[in-house]
Amino acid sequence: MGKRVALVLAGCGVFDGSEIHEASAALVHLSRGGAEVKIFAPDIEQRDVVNHLKGSPTEEKRNVLVESARLARGNIQDLAELKASEFDAVIFPGGFGVAKNLCSWAVDGKNCTVNEHVNSTLQAFHSAKKPIGLCCISPVLAAKVFPGCEVTVGQDKNIDGRFPDAETASAIAELGCKHICKNVNESHVDNVNKIVTTCAFMCKAPLHEIFDGIGTMVQEVLKLA
Repeated sequence: MGKRVALVLAGCGVFDGSEIHEASAALVHLSRGGAEVKIFAPDIEQRDVVNHLKGSPTEEKRNVLVESARLARGNIQDLAELKASEFDAVIFPGGFGVAKNLCSWAVDGKNCTVNEHVNSTLQAFHSAKKPIGLCCISPVLAAKVFPGCEVTVGQDKNIDGRFPDAETASAIAELGCKHICKNVNESHVDNVNKIVTTCAFMCKAPLHEIFDGIGTMVQEVLKLA
């Protein structure tokens, strides 16, 4: 029987929700790994709605669960209903929605607050010693909730202009966590906390390299599950 994995989304679209390629990559690799996946998102209003053509905010109001349902093909549940006891692992794709809707990192940085259902989900899996997978900006959730953990968001310097958000690594270190430098096609495993991270679109890289990196994260999560 395949591993039971919960996938937590933050909306639909890189600038105000989940990064679509990352969510899809995680689902493809989970499918290839024989996992049984259920998708969740918090039933809350988005922090903002961004016109992805213009890259600017609009006056619209949208719901994170409703928007995430687009990626889930309608088959999705409220995050408040997720029970860690029913799953072997949980995975959080990235996207600005993580930093805007699942927590307030986009506004408050390391002083952010984490959504109550996101926090309780992370705590429940961690307490049960079940693996947590995170990619792109999502590792900041672990850094905020689990002081002392090890994560990667890629590199801590903007090497060749490929890591424009390298300062995130410093903010993670300021939270008392250890940032591990990794390339886009790699992931890092914190064996003590069973947290697996990869940088994905925190690196300016070809899509297939990001896809492969997410694949290593999913494989490691399934190994730990």
